[in-house]
Amino acid sequence: MIACVECGTRRNPCRCRVFGPTLGFVAFCVAAVVEWPIGAFVYVFKHMKGKRIMGHPARVVYPKVSNCMPI
Repeated sequence: MIACVECGTRRNPCRCRVFGPTLGFVAFCVAAVVEWPIGAFVYVFKHMKGKRIMGHPARVVYPKVSNCMPI
């Protein structure tokens, strides 16, 4: 018989997270839809600033949102 064991308990300490990374991905997508076109436009005039704007969703938004949810 297979026993159903929840993640994060003493019997199964894997601490799998689903909600935080999923919410982080949604926030990443929303930020990317707004910031990537702006970054592409700015990139034409100032390359480094445009790269920072386009990289912001991956470097800042996703990790902050993903890590703030413990589950």
